[in-house]
Amino acid sequence: MLRTTPAERFYVEALNDAIVALNDTFWLYLIIPVLAVLSLYFTFRSGAVQIRMIPEMVRAMVGKAETAEDGKKAISSFQAFAISAAARIGTGNIAGVATAIALGGPGAVFWMWIMGLVVGAASFVESTLAQLYKVRDKSGFRGGPAYYMLHGLRAKWMGVLFAVVITVTFGFVFNAVQSNTIVGAIMTSVEATGATGMSWLEPVLGLALVAVTAAVIFGGVRRIAHVAQLLVPFMAGLYMILGLVIVVLNIDALPSVFGQIFANAFGFEEMAAGGVGAAIVQGVRRGMFSNEAGLGSAPNAGATASVSHPVKQGLVQTLGVYVDTLLVCSTTAFIVLLSNPTYGENRGPTMTQEALQFNLGNWSLHLLTLIILLVAFTSVLGNYFYGESNVGFLTQNRAVLTGYRWVVLVVTFLGAIGSSDLVWNLADTTMGLMALVNLAAIAPLSAIAFKLLKDYNEQRKQGLDPVFTRDRLPELTGVECWEPKATEPERTSAS
Repeated sequence: MLRTTPAERFYVEALNDAIVALNDTFWLYLIIPVLAVLSLYFTFRSGAVQIRMIPEMVRAMVGKAETAEDGKKAISSFQAFAISAAARIGTGNIAGVATAIALGGPGAVFWMWIMGLVVGAASFVESTLAQLYKVRDKSGFRGGPAYYMLHGLRAKWMGVLFAVVITVTFGFVFNAVQSNTIVGAIMTSVEATGATGMSWLEPVLGLALVAVTAAVIFGGVRRIAHVAQLLVPFMAGLYMILGLVIVVLNIDALPSVFGQIFANAFGFEEMAAGGVGAAIVQGVRRGMFSNEAGLGSAPNAGATASVSHPVKQGLVQTLGVYVDTLLVCSTTAFIVLLSNPTYGENRGPTMTQEALQFNLGNWSLHLLTLIILLVAFTSVLGNYFYGESNVGFLTQNRAVLTGYRWVVLVVTFLGAIGSSDLVWNLADTTMGLMALVNLAAIAPLSAIAFKLLKDYNEQRKQGLDPVFTRDRLPELTGVECWEPKATEPERTSAS
């Protein structure tokens, strides 16, 4: 990005190399095994809820929200889904998937698919728990892992640790990743026009991004939800249409691409550095950065939804994993693999831009720049909200929240002019720590999520639209919402 002295570059590269070495060990020997084992356990205990109840996921998304304490509508199930999708569908889908392929080969895509299917169970557990242990605020509800650590595990220290880590990870580090990607994509597009001497444009773009972000985040969660609700379906749909066009144009090459994915996934065909090991690590790591299952981020959005049963939003947030991994990430994978890419180089969004340009011509590079701008900007908003929710857990002091907003804006600007590799690798480190804390919490609490799932299924078998009140499971403690109604409302038959 900005020019640096040789000494500065030396220290940045040394720090980056140290972080890479730490990340590789941390992910390969701790995060990936823990996530895989727990997800398989959740899959078994829930009867593969993430596959068996896909139709129910779609049905649960259309529920209406209640009126919040301030007299306005609370966040609906779809709006909560849109907030989490805004954070999910970002540079992880475009730059992250390209990075996974570049460093892990085509086989990384296979492991991304497999983990996407398996970790859906972890997503269900964490978002169901977030709904159960949510608390009321003036605009509706808020909650997340910090809240179920406090109220479910009675481990306030753990909730505080998680709240701090997620605020740093999403509010600061991930937002630096998003702004870095936005500026990098725009600069690539500008340079493609033949323009030179445009280094001044980077800080200008950073300031413009800060200004637009400030206009939204100072408007509160409802403004974030409305912006996400409008932009997420549009940007995801446009991107997948581009991918579909490329697949149709290269339909003859598609069998070969699938062959490369499966061959490299099991080490039958060595590509990139490290063969099958690199494919697994890169596929799982970048897939987790993208779909966030088990990470503990999406439950912060899921907890805001006004639904009649905690399981409903657990199912809806699980559907988000599939939209992200099986649809949007796969779109990037096919765009890149159908362009005969060069492996072994980490070039972030540039690789996807060049692949699109290879398949559709120069004009498509600029269209992808627009898509990257939209997906990364909505991710900035979603990431900010995750931090805000956890700042609210740590303190109710409005001055602290205001300070958090200003720090987010500063970090967003610094990310726009910073080192791409260093920012991405810092994101890997903080994401791994955050995942570890969350997984340690949902492992013992998962039994409660499965009781809620049983209650939900029993009501569905009776033809009812499931409704939960805490007296249905009187053994539960620490539940602040879900109080029994004074007069039982008329129950409607589920369609």
